[in-house]
Amino acid sequence: MSLALLVLVPFLGSVLAMFMPSYARNREATLAGLVALGCAIHLGMQFPQLADGNVLREEYLWLPTLGVNLVFRLDGFAWLFGMLVTGIGTLVVLYARYYLSASDPVPRFFSFFLAFMGSMMGVVLSGNLVQMVLFWELTSLFSFLLIGYWHHRKDARRGARMALTVTGAGGLCLFAGVLLLGRIAGSYELDAVLAAGAQIKAHALYPAALVLILLGAFTKSAQFPFHFWLPRAMAAPTPISAYLHSATMVKLGVFLLARLWPALAGTEQWFWLVGGAGAITLLLGAFVAMFQNDLKGLLAYSTISHLGLITLLLGMNSPMAAVAAVFHIMNHATFKASLFMAAGIIDHETGTRDIRKLSGLARLMPITGLLAIIASASMAGVPLLNGFLSKEMFFAETVFLQSTPWVDRALPVLATVAGLFSVAYSARFVFDVFFGPSCIGAVPKPPHEPPHWMRVPVELLVLACLVVGVAPEWSVGPLLAAAAAPVVGGELPEYSLAVWHGFNLPLAMSFVALVGGALLYLVQRRQRAIGRLTRTPVLHRFDGQRVFEHLLARASEAGRRSRRLLATQRLQTQLLLMVCVALAGAGASLWFAPATAGDRSPLPFSPMFAMTWVIGCICAIGAAWQAKFHRLASLMLASGAGLTCCLTFIWFSAPDLALTQLVVEAVTTVLILLGLRWLPMRSKFVVQSARERILPWGRRGRDLLIAIAAGCGMAALAWLVMTRNFPNSISPFFLDRALTEGGGTNVVNVMLVDFRGFDTFGEITVLGIVALTVYALLRRFRPAPESMALPPQQLAQSDDGSSDVFNPRLAKDTAVGYLMVPAVLVRLLLPLAVLVSVYFFMRGHNAPGGGFVAGLVMSVALLLQYIVSGTEWVEEHLRIYPRRWIAVGLLLALATGAGAIVLHYPFLTTHTAHVTLPVLGELHIPSALFFDTGVFALVLGSTMLILTSLAHQSVRSHRWSEEQEQRLAEARAALSGNSSEDH
Repeated sequence: MSLALLVLVPFLGSVLAMFMPSYARNREATLAGLVALGCAIHLGMQFPQLADGNVLREEYLWLPTLGVNLVFRLDGFAWLFGMLVTGIGTLVVLYARYYLSASDPVPRFFSFFLAFMGSMMGVVLSGNLVQMVLFWELTSLFSFLLIGYWHHRKDARRGARMALTVTGAGGLCLFAGVLLLGRIAGSYELDAVLAAGAQIKAHALYPAALVLILLGAFTKSAQFPFHFWLPRAMAAPTPISAYLHSATMVKLGVFLLARLWPALAGTEQWFWLVGGAGAITLLLGAFVAMFQNDLKGLLAYSTISHLGLITLLLGMNSPMAAVAAVFHIMNHATFKASLFMAAGIIDHETGTRDIRKLSGLARLMPITGLLAIIASASMAGVPLLNGFLSKEMFFAETVFLQSTPWVDRALPVLATVAGLFSVAYSARFVFDVFFGPSCIGAVPKPPHEPPHWMRVPVELLVLACLVVGVAPEWSVGPLLAAAAAPVVGGELPEYSLAVWHGFNLPLAMSFVALVGGALLYLVQRRQRAIGRLTRTPVLHRFDGQRVFEHLLARASEAGRRSRRLLATQRLQTQLLLMVCVALAGAGASLWFAPATAGDRSPLPFSPMFAMTWVIGCICAIGAAWQAKFHRLASLMLASGAGLTCCLTFIWFSAPDLALTQLVVEAVTTVLILLGLRWLPMRSKFVVQSARERILPWGRRGRDLLIAIAAGCGMAALAWLVMTRNFPNSISPFFLDRALTEGGGTNVVNVMLVDFRGFDTFGEITVLGIVALTVYALLRRFRPAPESMALPPQQLAQSDDGSSDVFNPRLAKDTAVGYLMVPAVLVRLLLPLAVLVSVYFFMRGHNAPGGGFVAGLVMSVALLLQYIVSGTEWVEEHLRIYPRRWIAVGLLLALATGAGAIVLHYPFLTTHTAHVTLPVLGELHIPSALFFDTGVFALVLGSTMLILTSLAHQSVRSHRWSEEQEQRLAEARAALSGNSSEDH
């Protein structure tokens, strides 16, 4: 299995899980478990290659000219995180199988879960910083879906929104920081950035890049002042909390700090920003955790505190501290995941997580109680457990840190106080929940042990805490060395994982923390017994959620005010504002940097060309003059202006543009004709005063002046540009390579489907989205009642069964009456138009044409059938399915581009094959043919979907007329019945 598959397989599993039935919990869990376990096994098999400091790397060309390729990179540190993501993910899947109820939408759970796992693996294995940010934002998106899984609950929706807002905004800052970092290092490749540490730290942009990257890391790992979102995310199901908040999402911030440690650490800015945030978070989270009454709330704040510990270690600018940070990442993942699962078991079997209602569970749930006690002891730093070892290393680093004198004195005290707090909240988790009188009758459900397999993940994690705590060098020594070496730059400092280091100051700090924490817990317990300490002292006044929601409300209010100030429902006013802003921007630019004409000699004057443009200008002015009251005449004149543009393209030897413009003019004319049908009619009985008649002329005069200024400005800008020489023109590049590298002599088409194929792919994607959006909007659109009446021409037709006006689906033919000649002509024209469309398509690579023009020609031919024969009659006899054409076109274009990636070439790289066939002989078949086929299909489907959606409004008008006649008939019948009763 390649590294790319480690990212791709979870996403494929997510798609499969989405389509599985909701009652198949076992199959869903089996699928998710096999995906996670398979990835974990494959990762585990790579360790022998990584143990000596080797790096596995895979690269797929994507945007090589921009230095952005798909790079997957696996070193010891990425291996460690990958094992946490997949290994703990496997255990969470097993746990979730028994935690979720039969009424929960299980397919959605495992689909989101696997997609999140794939996003995490994408971040961990990314060897390109831009690629890392992409997967980083995907983790924010899928964590939003997981936290809001129980979307019927208000707290879940609010917690998910808060998490997405904070981490998503941090991701945008991270993206900006990554762009600066890539600019400084000269590459976005992770290897190049890590090797350019000295260059980065000496650059003037280093502070800005550092702050932006730290914003991304701090928001993700819930560091002060962005810590408030994590406790609100506890509204998620406990399996999600155990996964996101022990091994994956909240670890991404510290993962990023450790990943970029060789490139960014070692400066004063790094020490104060990273170390300061970590120290505050460590103390704040531990303090607040002591006063939580919800089991998951206690674990959430303890997670914040431990993440602050890791951040503080990474901020110390010490290689030994970085090794301790990596070690605590491993240990925290094991004991915190087991504690979250134990809290979920308690909630699942008792019906509550309120510590005030729970007690005596050690007798009712002895095995679960023992497991939770061991994990809590590890969290508190009790000897012979893994948490003790990494906390001892932390204490040692605070003691031996060499910084300013006050920091040297304060940091060991802060570390000891934080350790004391952690013992206190761990003791509360143990003694308040598992000891004391029985809670039967005080909790919603009688407590009992969970199913055995639901407890197995907790047992395995607690076993890991014990094994690492008793035999650290044997169990995790090689793993820690392989994982920490890339973080510190390759050369590990000397350290020991021995359980006993003798009597020293770090051991004394541990003793003080254990004894002091126990005493603090006893004091707090006595205070709670008399009704005190019901909330967090002092800090309860500072509610991060309230501040966050207040800022959101302020931002929303500011948006509403600006909308009321600037926005308007009138399109004319919006266009006026846009044009005025554009004029102001252009005028300011020319004021500060005046433009002058170049010395390029103009072409000889052509009276014929000038006359063509005079006619075009007359048509444009006439269209604007007639647009208010004579819409059809205005449309005809606008078409004349468009035809002038077509002739201009031909005049300047641009037949592709002329052909495209001509067909677009035809389609646009039909579109506007369909839309004109539903515009409100001009009132014939409006009486206006003299002032009301004069005011519009003033507004039109203002608009005329602005239009003249904008038009003359664009003309002047075009003149200034075209009178200059272009020494660095890109035209020779395409002219020289169109045939040799693109396989075609039509340079314009080769550019569209090969050199700039990615742009074309984006454009057709947008076109498809627009078509589907128009279709969705028009399905709900209801024209104004005054526009629903049938035109007089249709009302004049007799309902003799021969016309499609009254019974389109039952009419034998529409080639009758006044539509006989047009109907016969358009039907004869259809096969000819199809032939012309195929002709344009086939010749597009070497002559004017291509998929876009061919799709529009085919659309015009089909639209003529609709115009003459009627919407319902055509759809009864000719099924088109525009949405399927859009889907096929987009998938075909995507498959063409993906095929190049499979062959290890950049996306949409063209390959040419020469095939010899009987009769036809040798055929030249470029892969761009299939891409152009996708363009053809999507353009055809999008055009037909938009225009037929508008055409369906006419069908509604017929139905409306029928309903009106039926209501009128019923009213007449009711009146006649009343009259007969009166008589």
